[in-house]
Amino acid sequence: MKSYFNYYKTTILLAVFFTFLNCSDNKNDIIEQEANTDLNINGSIDVDTFFYDNHGEHNHNFTSNRTLGFTETFESGTKTSYASATITLPNSGNWLLNDALIGNLSNDRKFGSKSVRIRNNGYAIMSFNMNNGAQTIRIRHARYGSDNSSQWRLIASYDNGSSWSYVGNTVNTSSTSLNTATFNVNENRSVRYGIYKTSGGSSRINIDNIEIVTSSSSGGGGNSNSATRDSNITFGNPSNANTSSSTNYYLAKSDYILSYNNNRGTANWVSWHLSSAWLGNTSRCNCFRSDQNLPNNFFKATSSDYTNSGFDRGHMCPSADRNSSSTSNSNTYFMTNIAPQAPDNNQRSWASFENYLRSLTLQGNEVYIIAGVAGSGGTGRNGFASTIDNGNITVPDSFWKVALILPNGNNDISRVTTSTRVIAINVPNDQGISTNWTNFRTSVNTIENLTGLDLLENIPNSIESVLESRVDNGPSS
Repeated sequence: MKSYFNYYKTTILLAVFFTFLNCSDNKNDIIEQEANTDLNINGSIDVDTFFYDNHGEHNHNFTSNRTLGFTETFESGTKTSYASATITLPNSGNWLLNDALIGNLSNDRKFGSKSVRIRNNGYAIMSFNMNNGAQTIRIRHARYGSDNSSQWRLIASYDNGSSWSYVGNTVNTSSTSLNTATFNVNENRSVRYGIYKTSGGSSRINIDNIEIVTSSSSGGGGNSNSATRDSNITFGNPSNANTSSSTNYYLAKSDYILSYNNNRGTANWVSWHLSSAWLGNTSRCNCFRSDQNLPNNFFKATSSDYTNSGFDRGHMCPSADRNSSSTSNSNTYFMTNIAPQAPDNNQRSWASFENYLRSLTLQGNEVYIIAGVAGSGGTGRNGFASTIDNGNITVPDSFWKVALILPNGNNDISRVTTSTRVIAINVPNDQGISTNWTNFRTSVNTIENLTGLDLLENIPNSIESVLESRVDNGPSS
């Protein structure tokens, strides 16, 4: 009898425990739970679909409400069960997640701390309409953990979710890095969209940062030629930087993106977008400081590490390219954006090229820039050195920069042609060099051969090959 009583007691405790687990979702976020159901898919709509092997082009810090388009990051949502349920997200509205949840594990690929995780034939669909239609939809996707590849489709409904149609091409999710699928839907009707996993069985995919651009959104998708702040990594992640490598560590700032090399104590490369929308009258803060966003076990340079070294604290993304606000300017003074630069390089040829690129924005252009370092060993005020700070920081042999110039506009990747101007320079990190930056013009191919990087990778290969083989001979002032 005692054994039976203990068994009965244990059963009751387990039931209470599992009931608690099933109720652990945030009830303020989940407003309705229902049985998993299949979608009614009728037909397919052809739209231009583009695939990018990285984050792809997107609107900078785009968080408008859904009337004007939005970027949904899922950071505010909570859903820990695969059971079908509707959740409320303040950036956009209500979403129905079926055989899908919001994941925050280390194996979930994500910007920030959360992303949607979908399995089987699950889906994540809007429970609200874009009443004024949409122009462009950009979706980041990746394989969860070590799961196998899966496929999914963008879907659309024009009858408030009663029936759905496939939109654009099938997307194959095969990478564990977040890549981008872009759909130029150019839709004027009231519509709602969703992501529907169509193959791969129990293998899971992550979806993060769904961006919907309308004709009234600023940047990307509209018809305006006004200057905007666009993605700082539109044309690619040249080293496939990630957060698992100490020598190719991906670090995203609101004002630039970089790959940090812990062995060198500097960035490998820094990428940023430049237009008049980034520029203003804020004074230089001269507030150099170590970057605490690096992992705890990484070397974190300080300003004093450069003191009496004979080398300038050389900006990769210039202070003057980010002077629209004190915060933006201050962000360029993180030491991860700094490398030991010979004064004659930094203050003459390098500075004059920076000034020239900024002058192009005043003529109605936007510029995509990637700058980096190569080799080791340069000559500063105190003579030659391979490292400073007792070997913690490598002195580069040269500083290189690539700039792609376009008239202000939208959908920038699609506007690049074989006539687009691309300027590449590689400047020796020495004293006594020429003050004229044009003397250091080279080809992108030469820089790629020097560094092993794949620059401008998001441009179609037939165009990329032409642009990267050419040495610019355009104006210099």
